[in-house]
Amino acid sequence: MSSSSAAAHLLRLAISRSPFRRKSTFQTSQCLHTTSARRATPLPTTSSGPPPSAPVPPASSYEERIARRRRQAELQNPAQALKTTQKKPGATLRKRFWKEVHVREVKDGYQIHLDTRALQTPSKHPLLIPRSKPHLALALALEWELLPTAAHATRQHLIPLTSLTARAQDLQLQDAQSPQNPTREDIVNTLMRYLDTDTMLCWAPESPSTIKAAPSLEGDRVETLRDLQIRTAMPITSFLARHVWPGVEIVPVTDSESIVPKPQPEMTRSVIRGWLTGLPAYELVGLERAVLACKGLLGAVRLLVEWSESVGVAAAAGEGQREVFDIERAAQAASLEVDWQTGMWGEVEDSHDVEKEDLRRQLGSVVLLVSGERKAR
Repeated sequence: MSSSSAAAHLLRLAISRSPFRRKSTFQTSQCLHTTSARRATPLPTTSSGPPPSAPVPPASSYEERIARRRRQAELQNPAQALKTTQKKPGATLRKRFWKEVHVREVKDGYQIHLDTRALQTPSKHPLLIPRSKPHLALALALEWELLPTAAHATRQHLIPLTSLTARAQDLQLQDAQSPQNPTREDIVNTLMRYLDTDTMLCWAPESPSTIKAAPSLEGDRVETLRDLQIRTAMPITSFLARHVWPGVEIVPVTDSESIVPKPQPEMTRSVIRGWLTGLPAYELVGLERAVLACKGLLGAVRLLVEWSESVGVAAAAGEGQREVFDIERAAQAASLEVDWQTGMWGEVEDSHDVEKEDLRRQLGSVVLLVSGERKAR
């Protein structure tokens, strides 16, 4: 071997054993299957327009709902009797201490009796329902008849009519004791805060990007969310300005240039505050419940004057038979934008459907509280 070839051999041997030699980054891959790859075949789009509407469960009758709740209460009784509390192991929940619920007529109205015990308000006064509200007394008795245990009576959402009636009676007693009732002032101040942010007067801005509804019957013209809000709000505001607060000006609280709500004119605020201050106790408490449920004052007032026996507005001479503003119309006006969105994209189960029924439940309790036999229809 020549000296040059020997030197080259030694050089290759040194490079192969060097620790700084870069390793190859290419690695062999092993296939895990032998099926040949195939391209996906896209299908043609055969539908157009918004997604289909969400399925609507069939509406059950009033008797079916009551019978279902009775069956549920009967099934819960054995389980509730055996259930123990976490704080006191071994101590069972209190059972019903009453067997029957009665409506008894007394001198000034009606009382609800659990066997022989009269139902009381939180201020320890017997709950007295006015004589002109027998339907309210029957609803209260049914509310207590459906309670499976006495522990359920401590939960306000299970006795909404009882808590509402008790608050109205306590407010009535406070008004009789003092003309300057701080509780009444607090309620009026709370209601006035909803006037400047009334959801019925918060309209969608005028912009080309506004989502449009399905074509209307007038041809190619479509109704925007703003058009629907105006069409819903105008009959209510015009009725209030004509029959309840004559001469007041009710303006939208938002415009297309700002998201900050605009206050109502000072004269409008003064007239509405005076009207709220003079409401009877039952009407003021019922209006408070409706405003908190609707997130607005105008729709709640419209429902109140439709059904109240004290401040109800009868049809004027020459006006004809007007359409009744019932619970369903009030709920639709209060949840207009939510219904718009769920109509486009569908409802969330156990969320939108629960809120819809809860809104109607609260408005129904208001109608039961303020209506009576003295109402001139």
